Amino acid sequence: MSSFREFLQFLKSTDFSKAVLVGLTVSTPILLGLYFDQLEVGLAICFGALWSAPSNASGSFRHKRIAILSATVLVVVISFIGGYLDLSAYILIPILGVLSFSLAYISVFGFRATLVSFSGLLALILSFAHDPLLLNTYEYALFVGVGSLWYFLAVVAWHYLNPKGEIEEIFTETYLLTSKFLKVRGQLVEPDSDRKKLLSELNKLQEQLIEKHEILREMLVLNRKKSSHSVYRGKKLLVLAQLVEMLETAISNPVNYSRMDMVFNKHAHYKEGFQELIYKISEQLEKIAYSARSKKGLSFHIKLQPYLDKISADINELKSAPKKENLSPYLMFQNLYEYQEKQVELLNKINWILNEAKTEELRFIDEDYVRKFIAAQDYHPRNLISNFNLKSSSFRHALRLAVTAMVGYGIGTIFDFQKPYWILLTIIIILRPSYGLTKTRSKDRIIGTLIGATIAFVIVSLFQNIYVFAALGLVSLVMAFSMLQRNYKTAATFVTLSVIFIYGIMLPDIMEVIQFRILDTVLGAVLSFAATLVLWPSWSFLNINTNLRSCLVANRNFLDEIAAFYNQKEKEPTTLRISRKKAFHETSNLSVAFQEMVQEPKSKQKKVNEVYELVTLSHAFLSSLASLSSYIQNHCTTEASDGFKSAVAHIEENLRRAIDVLAHVETKDDFSLKHQKQSFESNRSKFNTITWDFENAVKVGEERNLQEAHLILGQLRWLFSLSGKILNLALKIETEISNKS
Repeated sequence: MSSFREFLQFLKSTDFSKAVLVGLTVSTPILLGLYFDQLEVGLAICFGALWSAPSNASGSFRHKRIAILSATVLVVVISFIGGYLDLSAYILIPILGVLSFSLAYISVFGFRATLVSFSGLLALILSFAHDPLLLNTYEYALFVGVGSLWYFLAVVAWHYLNPKGEIEEIFTETYLLTSKFLKVRGQLVEPDSDRKKLLSELNKLQEQLIEKHEILREMLVLNRKKSSHSVYRGKKLLVLAQLVEMLETAISNPVNYSRMDMVFNKHAHYKEGFQELIYKISEQLEKIAYSARSKKGLSFHIKLQPYLDKISADINELKSAPKKENLSPYLMFQNLYEYQEKQVELLNKINWILNEAKTEELRFIDEDYVRKFIAAQDYHPRNLISNFNLKSSSFRHALRLAVTAMVGYGIGTIFDFQKPYWILLTIIIILRPSYGLTKTRSKDRIIGTLIGATIAFVIVSLFQNIYVFAALGLVSLVMAFSMLQRNYKTAATFVTLSVIFIYGIMLPDIMEVIQFRILDTVLGAVLSFAATLVLWPSWSFLNINTNLRSCLVANRNFLDEIAAFYNQKEKEPTTLRISRKKAFHETSNLSVAFQEMVQEPKSKQKKVNEVYELVTLSHAFLSSLASLSSYIQNHCTTEASDGFKSAVAHIEENLRRAIDVLAHVETKDDFSLKHQKQSFESNRSKFNTITWDFENAVKVGEERNLQEAHLILGQLRWLFSLSGKILNLALKIETEISNKS
């Protein structure tokens, strides 16, 4: 049932609907071309539609339109230029290098620009397949433009026919990822679990969720206009706010697992209650994911409130026996209870918004407020100039791609390959800026091509019918596009099948097509992989300092905002929340950079253990900051003491020095960690005036203040310890990388 449900979700997915759209817009002009005996015209229109398709990425519909139209202009211009490249190899190859570099270099403007760049590269490579004797170059370029506009109109029409489809799908994915994130946190409670593995998985899920949140913000806010769907989008924005809060609430409740194991060892029955509730929350999120499009309401309060009541009753048992040894368990359990109570509250609110809330009962989020959380892409031409050097990864990638394309086409020409542009096609698809992704794609591409060629060989041996080939070619093309983002190896298999069957319609010797397809793909993959090793490689250890520094700066700014808000409770928390989002984003970027680093050759993994530890410390530091931020925003707290301000100053000093070290800036050596620690501990008594014991606190009803003192003092000490470790690791990493880079 689970597999069948996943299959149904796949058929409903945006990936599949986009692939069907590509199949229709590509096949229709070919069929019309055959019917009217104008196959060359049909192929040109087909190519235009095919080359514009990569620009149709998830996100704001406005951005999609701009990207597809930009790709349209680019492919028309490149197709026109490509039509006049029937030159000798000595002239053609350098021109190919310049054009490839120029098109690849567009990627300096970000993700969507990279997709437009890819469309241009496709148009350049496949212009070699055009025969000007059948269709004049200007006519070919014109019909390519018609094909791109045809695809654009199909995308617009589909959007207005199904305006909610992509939003709903990404929400479904976000529900499921959030559910899995909470479930992994529940598994971490088990003392015999593989916590290193689970924490690594948790970090990856966090990165994916942050990405989904970014896409949904863009789709809901930048598309939000005065239309019939404004109420729908307003509701979805409210749901997104709850999902973001669920993630950040989870992250803001870090757990000291060794201490937790000791406490649960003495109070074993508590563990079951907390773990069972978090699994139930996870289960309900999964149910929302699969029923979000239905009108059926789901009642979560009835199911989850008894679990909260049971936990609360157990905690009250400790409160009724206020012994000294019960203080630590009580405070830990009380914090865990409040965390899960908050998650249930957010879950109930999601259910209310989706199923019960009336429009007049909702307080929609102000659009201008949400726009502050959306990072705008800088498209200023100065980016072209500032990145025009070997320090820029975009410049290096463009240069690497251009040289590899020249070498590939040169080999194909010298050894008289049947279709040397197939080598180029493999290169532009496989060659990525990072070593790890290029290596994976090269392997998957070769394996997928071999599998696809084998399947095609069997089918061709059994059938010799062009209508069968046409049907299989179309189905393979749709499956290839639908699997590109899910499983590249499978996508490569279907790409090979579609190419072989399409050529099988036009060429009599399909077996020869299969042979050359394998040879060209293997050669292109080998050249791509070799290029990442020898042509201006962008090893992650060379850029890891930048990622580390950005992460530390974001965390320091977040700490500044927390301190400012603690000192001025009446302050608007917008800047605090924006700094929190920035800190999450930069920590996620650091994790991605580290994952790229560990995929590279062992010889290029400089101080990988120290970097891993620093990534782990950064996540822990952010969790602790988020915990402080969440507590002071959601509780009535006492005034910030001089000890609090002093502790924050010490922590910020450690971060500042670590940032300076990574930026190669001289720092004052007399401010030693030992001196800091002594100063920090001497101010411990000033951190909070609440110093009475558990029993007295319960008697006078001030256990809330005791909880505040315990949490804030504990987080400050933890943050100081983490910041000192971060500084020491920054010194080690910088020394190693400076010596070997």
